[in-house]
Amino acid sequence: MGSIASYDELENGVRNNINPLDPEEFRRQGHMIIDFLSDYYHNIERYPVLSQVEPGYLAKLLPTTAPYVAESVEAILRDVQQHIIPGITHWQSPNYFAYFPSSGSIAGFLGEMLSSGFNVVVDYKDWQITLSRRFRAMKLWLVLRSYGVANLRNFLRGHVRMAKRFEELVANDGRFEVVVPRHFAMVCFRVLPSALPIRNKDGDDETRANEFNRELLETINAAGRIYVTHAQVDGIYMIRFAIGASLTEDKHVTMAWKVVQETVDAMLNNL
Repeated sequence: MGSIASYDELENGVRNNINPLDPEEFRRQGHMIIDFLSDYYHNIERYPVLSQVEPGYLAKLLPTTAPYVAESVEAILRDVQQHIIPGITHWQSPNYFAYFPSSGSIAGFLGEMLSSGFNVVVDYKDWQITLSRRFRAMKLWLVLRSYGVANLRNFLRGHVRMAKRFEELVANDGRFEVVVPRHFAMVCFRVLPSALPIRNKDGDDETRANEFNRELLETINAAGRIYVTHAQVDGIYMIRFAIGASLTEDKHVTMAWKVVQETVDAMLNNL
């Protein structure tokens, strides 16, 4: 990733006479970045949701110093595609059901661009308890104006509807239970102790169930088709299934449940 030019090359005529805010170059490179991101979202389902690389992999690919001579944005984007994208967890994937929703939007992206372009400091985080992430007023303003309250409500209700559907799928399989009542678009479920053919030697079926569900989650996430997280309440280990990605549709929820069932089938057959 990157290249380094020598002092001799600079002395032989290589020059970096740049204007870092040239409007036409900004227009050209901005179009390239938008096209790059559009292609990324178009193809996002092809990537494993959870990062599959070893920690520190990128350090081995980086040069030891910054490039002495400017590089083109084309070369930089090639490195992003080849080296950066394989190493990230894809929060905007329609198969991302972990932690909390990360609902990106065109309006949100454009609001972020406007805020950066104008260097705007109006920030809701400064009006209340300090938060760890910036929350720009312009970004929210664009989202509300671009979509309107009615569309935003319907968008959120769609996620709740999909969560209800997933809850029904869990309830219809006698090996599983919904551990706590569903709220909004998150379903917490687990494989029941009674579904496990081999009992714990100490007679502690809950411990055995916790171990099985922990292994289930790890196996699912390692495969990369979907990504989920867990919680533990009153000693019960459960899988959290949170719906909220902007690209998630009914077919993704159905596929996710199929992944869960197939993984459980394989694990039970190996007991």
